[in-house]
Amino acid sequence: MAEEADYEAFLRQEFHSQTAKIRWHELQTYYAHGNVIRIAPGLNLVEVAVQLGLDNTSQFQAWIADQQIIAVHDEQALAWYEADVTLWAVVAPPWVLVQEISEN
Repeated sequence: MAEEADYEAFLRQEFHSQTAKIRWHELQTYYAHGNVIRIAPGLNLVEVAVQLGLDNTSQFQAWIADQQIIAVHDEQALAWYEADVTLWAVVAPPWVLVQEISEN
C-alpha cells in the first residue's frame, strides 16, 4: 500500500513538473496521430494524468461517460488552429492531454 502511494506521489510530481502551456500549432503531429485528448475545464489536468499513469480504468470510464475526457475532434482542432490557441498540456504516453486555459 505504501509503495502504491509513493508511486502515485511520484507520478503527481513528475506530471506537475512536465505540465506547460503550448500553442495548438505545435501539437499538430500528435493530433494527426490521434494522440491528443481534451480534458474538461473543471478537471485537474495533473490528476487526470496521474490516474492515467495508475491505469485507473473505472475513473476514466466515468470521466468518458460524463464527456469530461474526449478525443479532440476535427471541428475543435480547426477552431484552435485558426485562433492560434495556447493550451495547458502534459504528456502521459502515449497521450498528450490538453486543457483550455481558464480566464480566472
